[in-house]
Amino acid sequence: MSSQAFGERLRQTVASTSPLCVGLDPSPALLSQWGLEDTPGAIARMGAILLDALDGVVGVLKPQVAFFERHGSTGIAVLEEFIGNARSRGFLVIADAKRGDIDSTMAAYGDAWLRPESPLCADALTVTAYLGFGAMEQVVAQALENEKGLFLVVASSNPEGRTLQQATTDTGESLEAMLLRDLAKRNARERQERGIAVGSLGAVVGATRSVKELALTTLQGPYLVPGVGAQGATPSDVGKLFQGCYPGSVVVNASRSILAAGPKGSALRKAAGELGDELRSALG
Repeated sequence: MSSQAFGERLRQTVASTSPLCVGLDPSPALLSQWGLEDTPGAIARMGAILLDALDGVVGVLKPQVAFFERHGSTGIAVLEEFIGNARSRGFLVIADAKRGDIDSTMAAYGDAWLRPESPLCADALTVTAYLGFGAMEQVVAQALENEKGLFLVVASSNPEGRTLQQATTDTGESLEAMLLRDLAKRNARERQERGIAVGSLGAVVGATRSVKELALTTLQGPYLVPGVGAQGATPSDVGKLFQGCYPGSVVVNASRSILAAGPKGSALRKAAGELGDELRSALG
C-alpha cells in the first residue's frame, strides 16, 4: 500500500510529468486503425505499446473498462494485466468503470477496484451517484482507508447529461452543485485530519462546461476532465475553467485524439508530449 493520500500522489505525478491523462479505449474502430483485430490479444498489444510509448511523458492512465468487458473473462484478464503492468511501472491508473449502486453493492465494487489484494486494484475509480451520495459511504471509506481515489461524475462533457445534472433540488440548488458541495465537505475533513493540501475525492467535470456554472475552486480535491480533443474543447478552455484550483489537482483525459496517433510508439509519445505541454502551459 502507498503511504500517501491519493490527492497528494496525483499532485506529485502531475508535477513530474504533465496534467495529461491518457485513456485506453480499445474500440473496434481504433483497433482497426492500428491494423489490429478486435481480440483480447490485440487489446493487450495496444496496451503494451502505450505503456512503452508514454513512460516518463504521462503519469496517469485511464482504461475504459467497458471495452475490456465486452470480451468476457479473457478481456478482464487483459485488463488485470494492463493495470498491474502500468502500476508496476509507476503510472497512476484510474479504472473508468462508473459504478453506482446501493451501499452494499458499492462496497463490493470497492473490494474489486480499490482493495490492494484485488487483481483489478487501481489507484482510483470513477463512480456515479444516481442512487444518492449517501449510498457511497462504504466505498468512500474504502478509498480513504486504502489511500485510493474516487472520481464522481458531477458535470459530464456530453450535452445529453445537462438536463439531469442541472436539474434543481427542493432547495433550488442544481444536482451537480450539490454533488460538488458534498465532495468538498468530505475533502475538507480528510485534509484537516491528515494535514494535506488536496483531498482524495474527485469530480469528473467536462472541459466543455461553462466557467459560471460551478464553484470549482471549492472542491480542494482532484478533477478528471474529459472533453479535450475529439469533443472539441481546447487546453485554453481547461485553463479558464479551472483557474484558481490547486496546482496539480487537474488531470485532463484524452483518449481518441492520442490513440489516433498510433500504432507507432514515437508518434504516440510525440502526441502526448505536445498536448501535455499545452495543458501545462494553460493550467499555469
